[in-house]
Amino acid sequence: MTHRIDINGKALRLGWCILAVIVFGFVLAIRIRLLGIPLERDEGEYAYAGQLMLQGIPPYKLAYNMKFPGTYAAYAVIMSIFGQTIFGIHLGLLLVNAITVALIFLLGRRLIDSTVGIAAATSYAVLSMSPSVLGLATHATNFVMVFVLGGTLLILRLSESERHSFERLSASGLLFGIGALMKQPALLFIPFGAIHLLWNDVHQRFILKKILLRNLIFGVAAIVPLGITCLILWYVGVFDKFWFWTVRYAAQYGTFLMGEIYTGKWPLYRAMQVSGRSITEAIGVAWGLWALAGLGLMVGLWERRSRSSTTFLLGFLVFSALAVCQGFYFRPHYFIMILPAVSLLVGVAISNLSDLLASRMIVVRFAPLFLLGVTLGLPIFWEKKLFFLVSPVEASRMIYSDNPFAESVKIADYLRDHTSPDDTIAVLGSEPEIYFYAQRHSATGYIYTYGLMEPQKYARQMQEEMIQEIERARPNYLISVVMFYSWLWRPGSERLIFTWANEYTAQNYVAAGLVNITPRQTDYFFGDVPPSVESLTNYILIYERNR
Repeated sequence: MTHRIDINGKALRLGWCILAVIVFGFVLAIRIRLLGIPLERDEGEYAYAGQLMLQGIPPYKLAYNMKFPGTYAAYAVIMSIFGQTIFGIHLGLLLVNAITVALIFLLGRRLIDSTVGIAAATSYAVLSMSPSVLGLATHATNFVMVFVLGGTLLILRLSESERHSFERLSASGLLFGIGALMKQPALLFIPFGAIHLLWNDVHQRFILKKILLRNLIFGVAAIVPLGITCLILWYVGVFDKFWFWTVRYAAQYGTFLMGEIYTGKWPLYRAMQVSGRSITEAIGVAWGLWALAGLGLMVGLWERRSRSSTTFLLGFLVFSALAVCQGFYFRPHYFIMILPAVSLLVGVAISNLSDLLASRMIVVRFAPLFLLGVTLGLPIFWEKKLFFLVSPVEASRMIYSDNPFAESVKIADYLRDHTSPDDTIAVLGSEPEIYFYAQRHSATGYIYTYGLMEPQKYARQMQEEMIQEIERARPNYLISVVMFYSWLWRPGSERLIFTWANEYTAQNYVAAGLVNITPRQTDYFFGDVPPSVESLTNYILIYERNR
């Protein structure tokens, strides 16, 4: 009987290994096939800023944005290894995703067992490549979770042994701090780590002095990365720009919607509808995995064996949700920050179901494995056209309709062929990927124009500064993006930039190209702009400066 149980256990472990190999094989094949998806605008921003850093130009000097510079540095590292190309950037994402999957496996195994680790790792691998969270794009949230999960794993190891506790505390705090450098919402993971550390120390009945010292070490270590970053930016002379964009303007941006709700300009019920729709869209076709996560949360808290670990995961889930909800914007890629917690709860559900069936015949014991396999397979099957059939360019158009991401590649090729490396260009719109592809510097630091359209107190000041920078730089080419999603203009938006652009281009530039984007196709007119074009709705005009 013992021999039979041992054989059954080995067969079950082999089954889990086979499932992991199959899932990871599919995910790897899909990501490799779609490495060539054109960069979207956030990727373009990071790539351009990283490209500038590789040229010795610090962040916030030639490219302004409200994000912390950690992801710029991460892109610079990736491009220094894999090259300044679309493929190189997405190859870096593949590596980052693989590290995240490995960390989730280690977390699941440490919290409960290897079954949780495998189920969580495979779940994250599938969830994190979903187009519903823009999982094929190299967003900052991918980098956030690598460092947060690494810091979390080290904090969990602190409860096992007192040996090397100072080193682990310091390393954990540093990792949480670096995660926050990737994107500001990740700051919320630092109190999660601190609360768990405090709870663990109290549970182990450490004296008050030791508890305070350990938390002080963790807190100081978490602040160090941002402190060092501020010193470096001050030394290179861009701290004022950094402070304005990442603190003063970011505060306006981050509190705008909450202020609208508070003043009644945006009714609370409407805000709840928007958030509910955003969550539904983020879940998408992977609803089965999210349902398993909900089951894992309930069962995990009920069962004594997994209650402590599930309580920890509940805290992780809450702080992940707070990071996603910050500012009430609910961008699709924000949800990547909640996927590790969801995936680990899937693992809890599968592990508890496996325990429930542990005494049954071997066929029944395989039921949790088959359940997870089907639940993982459905999202891949439903997105089979995107994952297996269309080209990377077509995949970009499927995911990002009404955005000129594929077109930006050809526009940049034209600009690079008709300018010298010392020439500058200016994009009127939010398409920083053009600067990266063209390998030309922007005539203005305003590589995004969203802030100029927002009803915030700096809008006119920002428009005036952008105008002054362009007029001072006299760019050789000016690209006007006449597309809503590149501006997000509102009825009450300040219109100075549009009035100026019409007058400035008429006086100083001639039309050198037109890109007309229709639902069926994109028409390119380089060097020979027709006097009229049918169905001119979304288009990009390329102007060359009068000699």
